[in-house]
Amino acid sequence: MVSTAQHLTDLATELSNRGHAVTVLTSDRGYDDPTLRFKRRECWKGITVIRIRSLSWGKNSKWKRAANFSSFLLFCAIRMLFLPRVDAVVALTSPPLISFLAALYARFTGTRLYCWIMDLNPDEAIAAGWLKEKSITTRLLKRMMNYSLRRAQRVVVLDRFAKERVRHGGVAGERIAVLPPWSHSEVCYSSYGRQEFRNTHGLDGKFVVMYSGNHSPCHPLDTLLEAALSLRDRSDVVFCFVGGGSEQQKVRRFARQHQLANIKCLAYQTLAGLSASLSAADLHVVVMGDPFVGIIHPCKVYNIMAIGSPMLYIGPEESHVTDLAPQFNGQLLRAKHNDHDRVVSHIIRSSLSSSERRQPQSNNTSPYSKEGLLPQLCAIVESGGNEIHALPLSLPSESVLSITNEPGT
Repeated sequence: MVSTAQHLTDLATELSNRGHAVTVLTSDRGYDDPTLRFKRRECWKGITVIRIRSLSWGKNSKWKRAANFSSFLLFCAIRMLFLPRVDAVVALTSPPLISFLAALYARFTGTRLYCWIMDLNPDEAIAAGWLKEKSITTRLLKRMMNYSLRRAQRVVVLDRFAKERVRHGGVAGERIAVLPPWSHSEVCYSSYGRQEFRNTHGLDGKFVVMYSGNHSPCHPLDTLLEAALSLRDRSDVVFCFVGGGSEQQKVRRFARQHQLANIKCLAYQTLAGLSASLSAADLHVVVMGDPFVGIIHPCKVYNIMAIGSPMLYIGPEESHVTDLAPQFNGQLLRAKHNDHDRVVSHIIRSSLSSSERRQPQSNNTSPYSKEGLLPQLCAIVESGGNEIHALPLSLPSESVLSITNEPGT
């Protein structure tokens, strides 16, 4: 359902197709609906999937989220004691510090460890104000994260800003690989899907401004919401918030409080339905919180690029999104947080020119396509941490363990 799970699924599937034995440890609960439970164990496309139980006390408070994460880590650690030995471990960063557990496992079993950094903690918690930077808890968590990064054969980060943060944490630059997440090959512009999605959700004849993905404090939506408030009398403009997360309730409350008929909230879309939902937008919005550059990564931007739609970026001037500006061929609009007047101006001008805009063209042959980037990540795991160009033409089959708590993997 979420980007982390989708990208790990691509990696696990590709490694399995290459003849490796792959085991995935993940959660047994639904991401957006924790009452949804999955099979505790199954074989899917040749991959052994072991799902771990955990508490599910919701996300409406820090202590409940901490309890959920801690319970998953505990049960995951117990389950790992009974695993057969593997050749390599790929550790993600959901939940926070899952990589530390992987590092301990790698140390005591002599296994190669690869840390795939989707978001950086406890940096994210500090930037969000959930942890104090000088607290004992923060110092302990930083030591745990740094231990796992130093232990890793290779650390894979998503952009140059994340590389700098990891390097300053004591990891040698030559052990850090910068490899952005890819757009999904299943995602492409669909005129039929666009019309069907718009008809289904009452968007026909509207100019659709869409925010699609995780609604998180790391992606503050206040400026976009204020723009929706300013445009409340424009019946032709609709703000569509697609996805989930702790901040979606804030969006719903804002719409109720101001009685806004121009805000529509929809649930996460399946990967099969993503082309239709993304194609339905006339203007996509990507948001990056000012303190989160190098800590989180705007993964949604790659599918938007694959669709070929124009995009409005709300965030700091220097970030990975602005690095990608040349890829948008003049279709990237920018605004800073709290500058809702500029956001409104961009939306109005875009709505006036939308009828003149050419039909988006899908682009899965870009440098950010799955076909281009996934083989590079597989090569890093298969190489044992050596340079990719030094790989032999044929590699022995190995067993790989991936651990995350993102369901849907």
